[in-house]
Amino acid sequence: MTQLPNDLTHIVEADRAHVWHHLLQHKPLETSDPRIIVRGHGIRVWDQNGREYLDAVSGGVWTVNVGYGRQSIADAVRDQLVEMNYFAQSAGSVPGSLFAERLLAKMPGMSRVYYSNSGSEANEKVFKMVRQISAQHHGGRKSKILFRERDYHGTTIGALAACGQPQRAELYGPFPDGFVEVPHCLEYRKQWDVENYGERAADAIEEVILREGPDTVGLLCLEPVTAGGGVIVPPAGYWERVQEICRKYDILLHIDEVVCGMGRTGEWFGYQNYGVEPDFVTMAKGVASGYAAISCTVTTEAVFDMFKEAAADPMSYFRDISTFGGCASGPAAALENLRIIEDEGLLANTRTMGARLRANLEALMDKHPVIGDVRGAGLFVGAELVADRGTKEPIAEAVVQKVVAEAGARGVIIGMTNRSLPGLNNTLCFSPALIATEDDIQEITDAVDAGLTAVFG
Repeated sequence: MTQLPNDLTHIVEADRAHVWHHLLQHKPLETSDPRIIVRGHGIRVWDQNGREYLDAVSGGVWTVNVGYGRQSIADAVRDQLVEMNYFAQSAGSVPGSLFAERLLAKMPGMSRVYYSNSGSEANEKVFKMVRQISAQHHGGRKSKILFRERDYHGTTIGALAACGQPQRAELYGPFPDGFVEVPHCLEYRKQWDVENYGERAADAIEEVILREGPDTVGLLCLEPVTAGGGVIVPPAGYWERVQEICRKYDILLHIDEVVCGMGRTGEWFGYQNYGVEPDFVTMAKGVASGYAAISCTVTTEAVFDMFKEAAADPMSYFRDISTFGGCASGPAAALENLRIIEDEGLLANTRTMGARLRANLEALMDKHPVIGDVRGAGLFVGAELVADRGTKEPIAEAVVQKVVAEAGARGVIIGMTNRSLPGLNNTLCFSPALIATEDDIQEITDAVDAGLTAVFG
């Protein structure tokens, strides 16, 4: 087995010289060291300098739901790789079959799982399925895909065509035709001064459908709780009306659970908080808590059957492949990840600790008037920072970054909206592992308190 060098200086220099990191401007790394995370256990990680951090963002991108150092998941992956590591998903695997069965038992009404290796790819599969359904069942009509302002669905060109965060898509066009944006549903920054804001925000979707023509729209793609766009919890009445609109116009409903799935909101899936019955559900990140790459595109039998009706037509099946959808380590890790969530009661813990985190942040509002709004579901919480509560003028992104840095200097890694929404990258984001304790929540709160005090006084 290859031994990693003990000389961390060498590792830092090798990283600086050869690794192209995600989401980073590398110019500053020419004169400062990149951060190397060398170890993780529970809810904590350690860097190359031995500095310990409480990770309040689950691996930086809402992924490590059951925490670090889970020997049983590592063992499940290792055992599976020795037994059978890979075969193309045109054939089945033991863990792939078993995980699909266990997963669908948590998702009444859903019946089929298509494996791939990332959230972006899982969403691309839905877009392709909808386009093929349009061609085969609607004479090329109903091909348009609606997405929501402030939502995010992935980093590929197709997924960016459905991106409601302009700064993430900037410079990467032109994008495919047929993707249409609908308004956001953030009541804190509501577009309509009405009492039933949730229903009004959903009605805005219907207005777009009518403008485009219902016979041209095939899919509505939404996050159950908007993640990187500011942790937006849908207002009362919103999802019920959305479901009604989709059924009225025969539009397939796609719920992107890449962030919210596998317990993050206190239910197995975010949509289950709202009584929605989707046609597609996509998931990644927390499915295996980052112990192996896996994503799932889950759909109903009715959708699945649309690709069987013309079996005599050699082009009628879903002509798609994800190479690493056939890697058996993903579902092996996912099976053990699911067992841990069940056996350790992590859904209940997520609800309890999430409520405590929201309450703690709300209590800070008396001390820190820059906190304009606290919102969230389960252990998925946002705190929007404003210069003035009356006008809701957003704090500048660079200033919010200072708050994050101050919390980091105190040993707590928190997140924020960044380079996504022009003028509105002002929300602190919290998504600790579902194993978080009361002490962990207090440590996060104390770091936020201290960070805000350091920046704003």
